[in-house]
Amino acid sequence: MIPEDLKYTEDHEWVRIDGKKATVGITHHAQDQLGDIVFVEVPEVGRELERGDTFGVVESVKTVSDLFSPVTGTVIERNEALDESSDNFEPETINSSPYKDGWMIVVEVADESAFDDLMDHSAYAAFVENEG
Repeated sequence: MIPEDLKYTEDHEWVRIDGKKATVGITHHAQDQLGDIVFVEVPEVGRELERGDTFGVVESVKTVSDLFSPVTGTVIERNEALDESSDNFEPETINSSPYKDGWMIVVEVADESAFDDLMDHSAYAAFVENEG
């Protein structure tokens, strides 16, 4: 359940690295802990983020959780299916496909060295195991 080709944060965000672009979402573990997701707020394209900044919110039937940026950079794309004003609004996509269709934002990263501070698959698996 933890893809090996991604990087991870202690806040349970995943990052898919493609050059200077970082696609960000929440992990299977995070969505499982949240339960059925009913609302997602993600930033507009063009928003500048600092690593650690709150960039949005995920609301489930159980709770509301902040989303934290794993990198510093500029939002260059957002998953429109997560926008409630969209005709194809489907926040539950995060539950059914957290690593594929449930991505949230793409950030053009200001400093690629930030990737060095993210956990790999093995480190994240150990982190989740020790957390529980």
